[in-house]
Formats: sequence, structure tokens, C-alpha cells
Amino acid sequence: MSASIFTRDLDRALRFAREVDAGNLHINWGTQWRADFMPYGGLKDSGTGKEGPRYAIREMTEEKMVVIH
Repeated sequence: MSASIFTRDLDRALRFAREVDAGNLHINWGTQWRADFMPYGGLKDSGTGKEGPRYAIREMTEEKMVVIH
């Protein structure tokens, strides 16, 4: 699952990033953006883990990508 937040308050956005239960978070941008060199995928039982060759090793961890646009 991806999430996004639109705000001028960076502290609020980073607080949201810590609290939201999503594998990807975009700040001031929609959820359609993706960087192939970053981890991409859901958390917990969502999907089959992170995509990308470097992230197959970390399948058992919960990483979160936060993008500030």
C-alpha cells in the first residue's frame, strides 16, 4: 500500500510518515511515482515483499520509503 500527504508543514508530514502503516509514502506528490532503485512494496502480508534486487535480502524487515517533493 502507498500513501501520500500534501502539506506545507514538514514536521507534520514526517510525523505522519512515522505513524502511517504503508510501505511507501510520498510527501506533496501522488502515489503513482516510483524510483526503481528504491524499495517498493507493501508491509506485513501485503504482496510478496519488496521489489528490486537489493531488497530481496531484506524481505523480513519493514522498510518505508519517504519521498519529499
